[in-house]
Amino acid sequence: MVELQINTTQNVNINFIAASVGERILAYVIDWIIKIAYLVVTYQIVFNLFEIDKIIEDMDDWSRIAILVSFYLPVVFYSLIFETFLDGQTIGKRIMKIKVVKIDGYQAALADYLVRWFFRIIDLNMMSGIVALIAIVTSKKSQRLGDMTAGTSVITLKNNVNISHTILEELDDSYVPTYPNVIKLSDNDARIIKETYVKAKASRDYETLIKLRKKIVEVMEIKGYNSNDLEFIDIILKDYNYYTQGM
Repeated sequence: MVELQINTTQNVNINFIAASVGERILAYVIDWIIKIAYLVVTYQIVFNLFEIDKIIEDMDDWSRIAILVSFYLPVVFYSLIFETFLDGQTIGKRIMKIKVVKIDGYQAALADYLVRWFFRIIDLNMMSGIVALIAIVTSKKSQRLGDMTAGTSVITLKNNVNISHTILEELDDSYVPTYPNVIKLSDNDARIIKETYVKAKASRDYETLIKLRKKIVEVMEIKGYNSNDLEFIDIILKDYNYYTQGM
């Protein structure tokens, strides 16, 4: 079991457990089963049911190649598409409860997923995945080459305390939110805010609280507020829970 310590942009260390090699392999196998199922279904529907193969017989070679490639593009870009739109998860990763995260505390972006996808050529397609396996086993942060280049790793979400548990706030039924712009924050943002807030409040680190408040105001584009830093951040956390607890 490899423990990852991620230093967030607010200088707060958060510990995660890296996904095991077995979990990553199973997720990979599940994803390939889905890809194969797509290819089989596509072939049966497009080429057998609609007899597209007979239609393209009269086309030139380049046109036939273009049509065939278009049907198989979803398989080629499968991991890139799903990791981008499922916040670091493919269907296989979601089933196995693992996900891709940045190890520098920032939110993984399209560019990061694109780098990971591109390096699959070396990691997974060359030598039947042996390169990725060796890299993950020997890396201190359980990273394949694509992860090392993108600055990412794959963590397990099977911990007893997950992201949602760390940002929960007690709310009265009569609670009225103050800042609707709080929905601009992600779960990761809210968790970092709460971790920083709790730590700074306990140590009376008012300088950090001021920096945190300024960052929140900047991100949420808040024009004005009438509370001190402690009250303001507390309201932000409660508002976030108010707007997201039903999602």
